[in-house]
Amino acid sequence: MKIAGISRGHNASVCLINDGKVEFYIEEERLTRSKYDGAPFKGLLFLKEYTKKVDYIAVAHTYTFEPPLDWTQEDLYMGFARKIGLIKNKDQYFKMGDRHHELHAALAFYNSGFDSAAALIVDGAGTFIQLGEGITGYEFESIFKASYPNNFLPIYKHIGVKGWDRENSKQKGPQGEELFFTNHPGIAKTYEAATNYCNFHVLEAGKTMGLSALGKENKKIPQLFNKENLSNKDFFIPDFPNGAILNKKKFKWLETNDKKELEKNRQDIAYAVQKETEKQMCFLIDKAFDLTGEKNIVISGGYALNCVANYKYLEHLNNKKNLYIEPISHDGGTSLGAAKRLWYQLAKKTEKKPIKNLYLGPSYKSEKYGNLLKGRKVENTDERKISEIIEKKNIVAIFQGSSEAGPRALGNRSLLFDPRVKNGKDLVNKVKKREWFRPFAGTILEEDVNDWFDLRKMEQTPFMMYAVNCKPNIKEKIPAIIHFDNTCRIQTINKEQNENFYNLIKAFKVRTKIPILFNTSLNLAGEPLVETLEDALNLLDNSKVEYLYLPEIKKLIIK
Repeated sequence: MKIAGISRGHNASVCLINDGKVEFYIEEERLTRSKYDGAPFKGLLFLKEYTKKVDYIAVAHTYTFEPPLDWTQEDLYMGFARKIGLIKNKDQYFKMGDRHHELHAALAFYNSGFDSAAALIVDGAGTFIQLGEGITGYEFESIFKASYPNNFLPIYKHIGVKGWDRENSKQKGPQGEELFFTNHPGIAKTYEAATNYCNFHVLEAGKTMGLSALGKENKKIPQLFNKENLSNKDFFIPDFPNGAILNKKKFKWLETNDKKELEKNRQDIAYAVQKETEKQMCFLIDKAFDLTGEKNIVISGGYALNCVANYKYLEHLNNKKNLYIEPISHDGGTSLGAAKRLWYQLAKKTEKKPIKNLYLGPSYKSEKYGNLLKGRKVENTDERKISEIIEKKNIVAIFQGSSEAGPRALGNRSLLFDPRVKNGKDLVNKVKKREWFRPFAGTILEEDVNDWFDLRKMEQTPFMMYAVNCKPNIKEKIPAIIHFDNTCRIQTINKEQNENFYNLIKAFKVRTKIPILFNTSLNLAGEPLVETLEDALNLLDNSKVEYLYLPEIKKLIIK
C-alpha cells in the first residue's frame, strides 16, 4: 500500500510511505531554494519520479477549509494530484486539517518504538478551531495518550482564543479531554515574541536559543508566567493567530537608542524566556504523566527543536521515565505523521517501526555526477586525505547519499572543520554569513562520547536533539564547538548509521587523537540545506569554501 503525505503551510513537505516504510521525504524549500516555503507542488512532481500512482494521499494542515480548485469543487491538492495522475478520485484523498497536533504526536509515537506513550505537543498554533461565528481557537499545547494501531486519545488542550466569553475557562471536549480556553499566548508564542524582540524572524527561534547563553537574570524583566502557568499578558501582548509581542509601551526600557544596552536587553530577554519556558515544559511533562498514567513520553511540535530545553528534561526525569523527542518536530514532519497514521489505520498493524536514521531524502545516482564535474579540478581521495585537509584548518563540504530530514545536518549535507581551532567559531560564522554568537555542533564517534560529554545516561544521540554539557577540561581541547554555557549540540555516529562519515572521523582521530569533527549544515545563512550536487557546487562557487568531498565516488572537488 502506497500512501503519499502532504504537509501544507510553512516548511511544506511531501513523503511516500510504502507498506509502512518511508521511501522518501522532501521539504519544498530544498527544491525551490526558498526558506520555509509552502505549497509543495515541486515535491508532488518529484514524487512522480518515485511512483506513477499512489493508493491514498493524506494531507496535513492547521485548518479544514480552503477554496475549491475550480468548477470540479476539488480542493487545491486533490485537483493537482489528480491532474498529474497520482490519484483518480476523492475516495483516495484524506484531509486531516483538524488534527495538526495529533499528526505531530503520531510521527513521534511511531518513531519512538514505544508500545504506548503520553504525547506532549507544543508549537505556535496547531489546528485552527472554529468555536462560533467569527471566533477561532488555536491549539497551543496538547497531551495525548498514544497506542497502536492508531489510537491518539486527547487528554488535555490549551487553546488560545480572543474575544470569547469563555476565556480562561475549563470544559470537557467531545472525547472527555480537558479543554483550557485562555487569551494568554502559549509557550511557543512567548518564545516567538522574544525572538521577534531580538530582531530575528519568528521562525528563527534557534537564534534566540543560542543568544540565551549570553544573558543573565535581569530584575527589570517581570515574572513571565503566573501561578496558573499562563504567560504574563502585561508583558506578552496576544496577537492571535500569529503570536505575541513584547509590551514596549509599558516596559519602556525594552526600547533604547543605546546599542550596547539594547544588545544586553535582548540577551537577557532570551535568557529569561529560555529558562522560564523550560520550567513550563517540565510542568507539562509531569502533567502528561499524571493524566495518562504512562511511563513513556514523546515530545514534538516546534518547541521540541529546543535542544537546550531537551537536555533539561533528562535532568528533570532523572531516568525514572522514558523520553523520546521527535527530530522532525517542525510542521514539515506532519506529512509523515499523516501518512503513517493513515497506514496504521488502514492496515490495522501493530508492528513497531522505530526510526533508525534521518537520511530520508531522495536518492541520487552517483554515476551521473560526472557531467556536473566537467571543467572542474577533481582529485581522487579517501578519508585519510580529507582528514589531513581538515587538520590544516580548511573547511570541507561533504555531500553523499540521501539528504537529512529535518533541520539538522548529520553528515550527508555538512560543512566540516577542525574543532580544535580557537577562533573556529568566528571563522565559520563569517564564511556562512551568520551572527557571531551562534554555536556550532559536533559529531563524535559513539564509542568515545562518554569520555567527552555528559549524556545523562543516554547511550547515544544520533539526531542532534540535545545540547549536552562537556566534561571537565574538554572546552580547551575543542573550543570551536563549545558554546558560552559549556554545552555542545552533539551527534553520535556509528558505522552502521553512516559508514563514510564514521570512517572520516575515525581517520581524523588517528591523526589528532580527537574523535570529533565540527559539523554544521551545508548552506549559507538564510538558505535551505543543500539538496542536490548542483546546489553544493553552487555553494562552492559562491562562498569561501574551497573543498567538496564526494565519498561515494572518492572524489574531491577543489575550487
